[in-house]
Amino acid sequence: MSAHLILQAPTGSLVAWTDDTPRPPERHRRKLSQWQTSNSRGRLIRKQGERAGGSLPASFTLHEADYESGGVIAIRVHRTFSADSRLRFTVLERPAIGAVRVFDRPGEEAELVYLASDRADAEEWLTRHGYANPVLDEVTADEIAADHVDGRAA
Repeated sequence: MSAHLILQAPTGSLVAWTDDTPRPPERHRRKLSQWQTSNSRGRLIRKQGERAGGSLPASFTLHEADYESGGVIAIRVHRTFSADSRLRFTVLERPAIGAVRVFDRPGEEAELVYLASDRADAEEWLTRHGYANPVLDEVTADEIAADHVDGRAA
């Protein structure tokens, strides 16, 4: 699947990407680390259309990993891909119907910060995390059905 189709996937989808090269053996740590740069997975947290009058292509951002220290997230890894990326992308999982996406702010610059199982889970999560102007967005059956009608089913 091309990167352009990921821009049509629902925010919160789990997406894998690959350059189709074989995985090196574990003993080749440096080669394996380089391979993982072009072969991994992450949650779709942000989509951006073309910018600057078409001079910058559309892009999307995936949340790849969190690294903790003492129960506190010390490093959060996000990867942003251009819609014209040569990598191959696959939607592994879409958010479940009834799940609630928590965005950090309203508008086009919003970023998914949490995918809750339901509204109660989202509201409870927000009591522990400080976002001044969060937006809660429930995943509807219509949104998932649109993927199937458009031929974007996983």
